[in-house]
Formats: sequence, C-alpha cells, structure tokens
Amino acid sequence: MTSTPDQSAPSNANANALLLQAIALRKCITATYNRMVCTLAPHILYTKHDDVFVDAITLERDGQPPKEIKLGTFKLAGLKDIEVTDRSFVPDAIFNPGDIKYDRVTLFVVDRT
Repeated sequence: MTSTPDQSAPSNANANALLLQAIALRKCITATYNRMVCTLAPHILYTKHDDVFVDAITLERDGQPPKEIKLGTFKLAGLKDIEVTDRSFVPDAIFNPGDIKYDRVTLFVVDRT
C-alpha cells in the first residue's frame, strides 16, 4: 500500500521556521495538538532523541484558558496547522533556559531581556 504525504501538514523545515519566527518575535502561535486547537507562547526549541520539541506556555485550549499556567513540552511533529499570530507574549518566569534538559540541545530560545 502506498501512502501519499499529507499536503496540509507543514514540512519539518517549515514548522521549524515558523517556531523560530514566533520565538524571535515573542509572538504566540496557534496549532492543533492532539486534535485540540491551542494558543501557545513558545519559549524554546530543542532536540531530544533526534526529534524536535518546543516548550511553551498554553494560553488557550479549544478557546478556554488552562486551569493553571505551566510550561508544556510539545513534539514538533505533533503540532499541525501552525500559524504565527499577532498576539505578543512576555517570557514567563517559570521558564528556566538554564535547565539541564536544554544543555547542548537548544536550537533557539526566547530573549528574556
């Protein structure tokens, strides 16, 4: 059986570029993750086990704010329909760019100044 690529899913390079843009400009993204539309404030893009991940604060999930503010880890391959929004964010104090899990695997990180 031959499968054809999903034309609606962005390539990894395109997804990386969108996340890099959002982090650099401190802009939120919208994306579908686990069949739910989310608004995320991406703080860092990094690799783990040869996959790319983004750690982000979830601001909305299916139009509702989360019960608590926390930093979530999202596998880039699982994010669909990524769009950079006009909504800005301020890097949250709960994000620690010096965390050991980011050591030597960081691709891009939000500027906290």
